[in-house]
Amino acid sequence: MDQNLMMAKQLATAVADAGGRAYFVGGFVRDFVMHRPCKDIDVEVHNLTPAQLEALLDSLGERTIMGASFGIYGLRHYDLDIAMPRSETNTGRGHKDFTVCVDPFLGTRKAALRRDFTINAMMQDVLTGEIIDHFGGQADLKAGIIRHVNDESFGEDPLRVLRAAQFAARFEFEVAPETVAICKTMDLTALAGERIMEELNKALLKAAKPSIFFDVLRQMDQLDCWFPEVSALIGVEQEPRFHPEGDVYTHTMMVLDQAATLRDQAIHPRGLMLSALCHDFGKPETTKEIDGRIRSFGHEQVGCPLSIHFINRMNNEVRLKKYVENMVLLHMRPNALVHMKSGSKAYMKLFDLSQEPADLLLLAQADHCGRDGFGDDYDEIAQVLRHQLAAYQALMNEPEVKGEDLIQAGVKPGKLMGQAIAYAHKLHLSGIKHDAALVQTLAWLHENEKK
Repeated sequence: MDQNLMMAKQLATAVADAGGRAYFVGGFVRDFVMHRPCKDIDVEVHNLTPAQLEALLDSLGERTIMGASFGIYGLRHYDLDIAMPRSETNTGRGHKDFTVCVDPFLGTRKAALRRDFTINAMMQDVLTGEIIDHFGGQADLKAGIIRHVNDESFGEDPLRVLRAAQFAARFEFEVAPETVAICKTMDLTALAGERIMEELNKALLKAAKPSIFFDVLRQMDQLDCWFPEVSALIGVEQEPRFHPEGDVYTHTMMVLDQAATLRDQAIHPRGLMLSALCHDFGKPETTKEIDGRIRSFGHEQVGCPLSIHFINRMNNEVRLKKYVENMVLLHMRPNALVHMKSGSKAYMKLFDLSQEPADLLLLAQADHCGRDGFGDDYDEIAQVLRHQLAAYQALMNEPEVKGEDLIQAGVKPGKLMGQAIAYAHKLHLSGIKHDAALVQTLAWLHENEKK
């Protein structure tokens, strides 16, 4: 048995001996009922005072305090959240200010009443395994429904709109109509961007169909607030011959779901998923009808700053933004090179421009297959791209002229050194071996020093 579960049972036994009762709560119980693995173990201890619980924890190990005013503790070397029953009242805008009242004798029903959804409001006796389900969470799990617990308190935390959407995506559930109705009335503007990104990450990285996240937000009329670039894709027409699935929003959602099938192969799974989401952000601005056909020339360039702005709204991860910008800029090129029957030099140049060529090919595959009737013909394209990528990777493993090579050859560092190294790199991409490339680079330096 997992050491955290063993400690939870040891804790529950000590709690029972002291006259209290310990329950697993939250996602652990939900995932247990769904027969899913869950690493996060939350235990709620009832009918002991804070002083009693603290003394008990001290007898079991080194107690840590995660939030003394919230009644939340831990034990060093164990991944356990140990809490006391509490009620919460929102006192500010956004997911920020709450008045918390710790009450060890609140009772299971009132303690569960603060939970967001019925599927998260179940409790399980740590020792007996008995499920305490005051609000029909098991029935909603069976029916595939995300339903809020408390009409009065649910609307106090606008982050729950995003949580409803990501749970719907992860479990492929529907959101109850009454929950959708409340979510439509909630103001998300005061939420912190970091919290939005946390919920978005869960949808992008844990859901088999991340598109459900955006479809649910659209159903709740909550897409515009934090995802206006996604909302702008709705209704933007595409050339039917190449996009029989419909508008750019529909295509993007299909690409997102295709990318989800490939993300385990990615070097940067989150970056891949965000790139799939952002790849056509430039189409609303560039789409025009030209000679009876719908075109979006230059949408990849236009989409780059929009992608940066989109990510900036939620966080400031510089490497992530550079990765996504690079992927958006290049996303059309791999498949285009195959269709044009390009030579190896074009592929070498493309892969050299890419921050993560292997991930770029995954995005190109998702983009191609994220259309109605276009998935079955990709094997040959993929084979060509994989062959060219392998050749590029092999080339990058071969020795290349570096600055130290030029210095050893008698070149003094100066303003031409960087240009010379760039010139040598072009020679390397062309397949010229190290020694020959060094001779050519030295000759280039000699000619340019005269100017």
